[in-house]
Amino acid sequence: PVPTGVDFTVDLESSEGQKLSANGQFIVKDLIVIVKNLEGNFVAASQVCSHQGYEEVVFRNENDGIFYCGVHGSRFGMDGSPLNQIGTEPAKSLKIFETEVTGSVLRVFE
Repeated sequence: PVPTGVDFTVDLESSEGQKLSANGQFIVKDLIVIVKNLEGNFVAASQVCSHQGYEEVVFRNENDGIFYCGVHGSRFGMDGSPLNQIGTEPAKSLKIFETEVTGSVLRVFE
């Protein structure tokens, strides 16, 4: 299921957080894909694809950066909006979470 009750932090100076130091990099934590997008903003999305619930969503540096599920090829914008239709099912948005940075701490929450 899509993560709920999300509220955690990432220390951007830790070994985990340093993976987000460059634009276009991402990490996965607690079924959330956290990316520093190509504009340098932090965006957090569910790793659980809205198409069929596979935990396969990652970030790709194509077309200004997208969220992508490799199982069936679902693609989503940085706002979670679907960018393609898979089969005959109506496309559903990917859940996006709030982010805020205080000092060197990134908070991801609902």
